[in-house]
Amino acid sequence: MKIIEAENLKKDYNGFSAVKGVNFHINRGEIFGFLGPNGAGKTTTINMLTGLARISGGRVKLLGEDYTRNHKKAQAMMGIVPDESNLYEELNGWENLCFCGALYGMERDRREKRARELLEQFGLEDASSKPFKAYSKGMKRKLTIAAGIIHEPEILFLDEPTTGIDVAFARQIRNLIVDLHDRGTTIFLTTHYIEEAERLCERLAFIVEGEIVREGTVEELMREAQGENIVNFTLGGDFNEVKKEFKAVFPDYGYRIGRDSVISVHSPEAFSLLPLVQFFEERGLPVYEAKIARPSLEEVFVKVTGIELKKMQNQKEGRG
Repeated sequence: MKIIEAENLKKDYNGFSAVKGVNFHINRGEIFGFLGPNGAGKTTTINMLTGLARISGGRVKLLGEDYTRNHKKAQAMMGIVPDESNLYEELNGWENLCFCGALYGMERDRREKRARELLEQFGLEDASSKPFKAYSKGMKRKLTIAAGIIHEPEILFLDEPTTGIDVAFARQIRNLIVDLHDRGTTIFLTTHYIEEAERLCERLAFIVEGEIVREGTVEELMREAQGENIVNFTLGGDFNEVKKEFKAVFPDYGYRIGRDSVISVHSPEAFSLLPLVQFFEERGLPVYEAKIARPSLEEVFVKVTGIELKKMQNQKEGRG
């Protein structure tokens, strides 16, 4: 079921089009990824979906109901974690969570109970009485996520949640995202980390210069970029001895002879492995491994957008 739909969504700033009529939807219970370089329109799109930025054109729907001009009802179902923390530096962890709960209209007993649960869940109990300004970057990201879900929203918007933090904290935050997803939370995730998108997201959209250039599941995007089905067979024996017979038996299949006795069989159409394995085995070429080949998501992104991932990450993190 579609929980959010964006239809021809646009955002203009003084004649500049930051988002140029994007169309996509988010299914209930999935992790949907928005992948693109700095300035592509990721944060602007989140701000329009959550009511933090006025929409210049198009409309958005929540559970089939248009909320383009009235975000109040929708906002009660949403949690928002911006790329920069919006919590108060002088308040401690406990106070920040309770204050956010009050902003969402939660009763005192409920918000305090929920704050205790989240501090424990996120491993922040020992830091609960410390001022937020004394937290490390990773701790700040975790508390900011906790603040975004204190009211138990149905959909959570995460804008670059692991940017600028160390590897250990990034891993913890990814695990928290998986845990939230397992609990039924729908998640809209913007990121420029390709491995993060591939690991976490069920569907992805690539956005470049305010336009979505490709959308689909990870498998769909890879299959489309590859353009053919490839299986790598590691064989015992010499394939050269049977290659003429192979072509006669499988005229629609191509092959490439690689290193270490690996033969790549390829076809525009999907094919069954069993006849191929039987062919090799019957001719004294035991099959040690049969592995479906596919491009990496990074290769797909570069092919679709022409943007090098390393350059994109360095740009986002201020390294040139």
